[in-house]
Amino acid sequence: MPWDILLIFFVLGVIVPWRGRAKLQHLLAKPHVEPAERISLYGSTIAFQWLATAVAGWRAWAHGFTAAQLGLAMPQRLAVIVIATLGAAVIVTLQWLNLRRMGRSASPLRRPLQALAERILPQSTKELIPFLALSVTAGLCEEFLYRGFAMATLSRAGLPVGVVILVSSVIFGLAHLYQGRAGFVSTMVLGLLFGASRAALGSLVPAVAWHTGVDLVAGIAGPRYLVQCKAVTEEVK
Repeated sequence: MPWDILLIFFVLGVIVPWRGRAKLQHLLAKPHVEPAERISLYGSTIAFQWLATAVAGWRAWAHGFTAAQLGLAMPQRLAVIVIATLGAAVIVTLQWLNLRRMGRSASPLRRPLQALAERILPQSTKELIPFLALSVTAGLCEEFLYRGFAMATLSRAGLPVGVVILVSSVIFGLAHLYQGRAGFVSTMVLGLLFGASRAALGSLVPAVAWHTGVDLVAGIAGPRYLVQCKAVTEEVK
C-alpha cells in the first residue's frame, strides 16, 4: 500500500481518535461549556472533516480510483433510493426511542451520556443550526472517508469484502472512542451496517442518509432527553 494511503489511515486510526479524546477530556474538565465554545467546536470539526475528505479524495484520484470504486456511483438507482429512505426512517426512529429510553433510565450509563450531552450537544436554536451543518458534514465526509476511501483502498489491497467491512468499521469506531467503550462498540456496529450497504449496493448514498439521520436525531433529541429530562430516580426524590 502506498505511503500516502498508509499516512491517511494513520490519521484516521490514530490522530483522529487522539484528537477527539483530548478535546472531550478538556471539555469534561470544565464545570460548564459556553455556547461559543460549542459553536467553535462544531466549526473546527466541520473544517477538519472537509479538509480530510479533500486530501483523501485527492490521493484517491492520484492513485486512479474511479467514482464507482469509491462508492460515488448509483448503479441500482431505484433500489438505492428506496433502501436509503426506508432505512433512514427505521434508524432515525430507533435512535429517537433509544435516546428517550436512556433519558428516563436510572442506569449508571446515563450519567456519562448526560455529561457528554451537556458539553457537546446544542442547547439552543443558535447552536442547533451549526450542529445540523455538522451532522450533514459528518454524513458526507465520514462516509466517504470510512466507507468510500478506506473500503476502496482495502479492497485494492486484496482483502476479502468481510474483512474490508470489519477493518473500516473498527477504524470508524475508534474515531468515536471519545464517547467511551459503549460509544465505540455502537459506532462500530453502525459501521458494519453502513459498510454492508455500501458493499451490497455499490453506493454510499444509503450510508450517508442513515449516518446523517443518526446525528440529526442526536442533536435534536439528545439535549431534550439527556439534559432537560430528569432520570426516573431523580423524579421520585
